[in-house]
Formats: sequence, structure tokens, C-alpha cells
Amino acid sequence: MTKSNKTKAAIGAAAIGSAAIAAALLYANKRKKKDEPQPVVPSGEKPETD
Repeated sequence: MTKSNKTKAAIGAAAIGSAAIAAALLYANKRKKKDEPQPVVPSGEKPETD
């Protein structure tokens, strides 16, 4: 490999690594929100109203 190819490979590897880390964080955040209990709607009120 020439120096140019090594640089391109390093940049590509960094981009793939960054994307993998971002995907892992998004997945973990999604799982965390899913595990939280859902708020209970007071009886007699529609869930759409505040």
C-alpha cells in the first residue's frame, strides 16, 4: 500500500468505527426507554388529553 491508500483505509476504518459506536448508543438508549414503566392514565380521561 502506498501512503495515500493507508490514509484512505485509516479514514474509512475510523468512519466505520464511529458509525458502529453511534448505532450501539442509539440501540442502548432505545432499550433503556423501553424498560421504563409507562405512565398510568387517570380513570375517566382520554389518553389524548393533557
